[in-house]
Order: sequence, then C-alpha cells, then structure tokens
Amino acid sequence: MTSQYKIAIRGAGVAGLWQALTLARRGHRVILAERSEDPFADACSPYAGAMLAPRCEEESAEPIIRELGLRGIEIWKAVYPDLSAAGSLVVAPARDRKLLDRFERMTQGGARLGADQLEELEPSLVPRFGTALFYADEAHLNPGAALSFLLNEVRNAGVVVQLGVGDIPAGADFVIDCRGLAAQDMLPTLRGVRGERIVVRAPEIAIERPVRLLHPRFPLYLVPWGEDDTGANQFMIGATSIEREDDGPVTLRSALELLSAAYVLDPAFGEAEILSLGASVRPAFPDNRPRIIESSGYIYVNGLYRHGFLLAPVMAEQVAHYLETGVTHPEVFVADFGQR
Repeated sequence: MTSQYKIAIRGAGVAGLWQALTLARRGHRVILAERSEDPFADACSPYAGAMLAPRCEEESAEPIIRELGLRGIEIWKAVYPDLSAAGSLVVAPARDRKLLDRFERMTQGGARLGADQLEELEPSLVPRFGTALFYADEAHLNPGAALSFLLNEVRNAGVVVQLGVGDIPAGADFVIDCRGLAAQDMLPTLRGVRGERIVVRAPEIAIERPVRLLHPRFPLYLVPWGEDDTGANQFMIGATSIEREDDGPVTLRSALELLSAAYVLDPAFGEAEILSLGASVRPAFPDNRPRIIESSGYIYVNGLYRHGFLLAPVMAEQVAHYLETGVTHPEVFVADFGQR
C-alpha cells in the first residue's frame, strides 16, 4: 500500500462494518460513526434473511450480482467462522412444477435433484416435494450473530467506534457514506423497499439450509438461524418486497401469507412458536444495482437492495482497491455524480 489515510465511515450496518474492517486491516486509520446510541438500532441489517445466494438471485437480478456475490461469499468464508456453506434448495409444489423449470432456466449452477438425492440433504421435504434445485456454492448466516462478530472485529482492528454521532467526523481524508436511506437528501433516485419477516422457534423441524418455495401467490424463503438458548431450532421466514418506505409493524396480510407458505413447505410449522415479527426498509436505486459514487473525497456506498450481506464485503474490497490504486469497477462505480 502506497498511502495510509484517515477515513471516516458513516453508518454501522453491515455495509459500514465491512468498510471499517476491510480498511482498518489494510492499515488505514478508521473512525466509524453511527447516529444511534445502541448498535444496529437504526439499521435494516438485523432484519435481513442473510442468505448468500448469488446463483438464486440470477432469477431476477443482473449478472453483476452473481459476479460480486460469489466474491462476497469467498470473503465471508475467510473472515467469519460461523458461516454455514451448505448450499441452498429451491422447491415447488407438484402443481407448480413449471415454476421450478423456469427458475432452472433463469439461473446457473443448480443441480436438479430427484427424491433420493433430496432425502439425503433434507429428508423432511421429500413427502411433499419429489424434486428440487440444489445450489451447492451458496451459504447463509444468522445476521444478529454476524453483526455482533463484525463489530467486535472492527474494534479489535483499532477502529474508533463512535455511537450516537450523526455528524461527519472532522479531519478525514475520505468519508464513506453507508447510511442507506438516510442519504436520500443527496441521492434523490434512492428509494426504499420494505421487507417483512417472521422468526420462529420450531424444535421439531431440522432443515439445515435455506429453502425457497416457489408459489404463484405466496413465494417464500426459509433460513435456518441455528439453535436458541433452549437448544431449539430457529428459522427466519421471509419473502415480501414492497415498494413502500415505512418501517412500521408487519401487516396482517403479510403475516398470513408468510405463515401459510411455511405451512405448505412443512406442516410441522403449524406447531412453531413465533418469536418476532419485524419489518425494515432497504435502500435501492431504480435498477436495483449497487453503486459506489465518489465526489471530492466523499464516497457513497449504497443501493445494496436485498443483497446487503451478500455484497457488503466485496463493496468494501472495491472501495479499498480504489483508494489504493485509483482503479474502479466499471459496473459498480459511477464516475459522474449527476448519474446518481
């Protein structure tokens, strides 16, 4: 590295934490400023499903998400010891098999499993699903545990963490803005996409990897979040992407749809205990692609949409590479600030 900089980072969600950790480990002096007095209180990151699924995202996202996402998984593997890299599954009821066929055509890297192969991975799914798509190079994690780990690593790396600070720290060579929707005053095309999720405790269910249920009305993804303090398995149930910017409570309609779809996936969810219902608003640009926007030493990292955990580490790597070499990724960096 040719130069060491003093860098101020605004926002301590998953994007800001990865920026701080990556730059501090490369020898830069880093301050991480967060407006909330409690870590993650104002962040949307704790509400993420935290599926690292660049292959599955190809069904609706552009190829750049796969490219960046595969690199993101590599970085998570190198840093986070509790990452679960067991792959992910996509299933559909027999009457909706065409949805599974379409998903297979729209994505790469998925293996079509028969009932015997599916039983080896997730036996409880076989009575209802005779086939599935398996994406072996995908991963997942528990977002709460991962955020706590990253914050601890950031502090261990020598980052000065300032909570309850909304202003820009003075004296920095560069400021990196990872505030999400709070940056709308300077990024007018940024919009919010509401996501809702339910966390349940289900001792009788032993699904070990994320499962996407394709359904014409109630699509769903299920993410195992490991055992709670009682030893029971926890799962995140999610799917909604609503073009709305309020982060109020989960609606009755969304809750009914999510829980109904979980019951279709496995009727044993009928006996699960609901631990929490929550909603957050994720920042996205009109094309749902992430952007790094630099203007006179002020760098926005934003628009991660529903790919925050997947893309945060590689966006940090991109920023570090730019600061050290001046080289930019043509599909991530926006050279003209007016294009924001």
